[in-house]
Amino acid sequence: MSELQWYVVRAVSGQEKKVKQYLEKEVENQGLTDFVTEVMVPTEKVFQIRKSRDGKTKKVAVERNFFPGYVIVQANLTHGEVLHMINSVPGVIGFLNADTKDPSVLPKPMRESEINRILGKVDEAETEEIQMDVTYSVGEEVKVMDGPFNGFTGTVEEVFEEKKKLNVMVKIFGRNAPVELDYKQVEKVD
Repeated sequence: MSELQWYVVRAVSGQEKKVKQYLEKEVENQGLTDFVTEVMVPTEKVFQIRKSRDGKTKKVAVERNFFPGYVIVQANLTHGEVLHMINSVPGVIGFLNADTKDPSVLPKPMRESEINRILGKVDEAETEEIQMDVTYSVGEEVKVMDGPFNGFTGTVEEVFEEKKKLNVMVKIFGRNAPVELDYKQVEKVD
């Protein structure tokens, strides 16, 4: 048995999550869990500003695909049924780097550097989400890590838990100035 490799499966754009779910279900149903170990759609969290009907704006976290139209699969394609099963899933167009003239030739797997870069980006997105769960309290010292006040330290004056924002008193040019910051722009000072 040859080792598991990472492959890029081309999917109908906008149906990547459905393809992932269907693939996972088919792998389970056909008992191929040893030959297809992971199916993923690399996404990132993006913050968008949306206006509501009453004219108020709010920041909303939205998941966006890194690679629209692609699903990443870790599989052993030398096992007879796996290649056919993946290609027959609704929404799958085929493999990237596959020889369309000779279907008996296996598609080329991703290079290790490519998959490490993708997995690194996925890990960063998960780390960022965890960081957003930190709670702050009035009187706490924080350091600004992003934005125009990067590098400044200040004291938390107000906490807006539902908005994940803080009012921080920052000393700028010898004067205290109130600054509203997102949780993701600051970190606690030990």
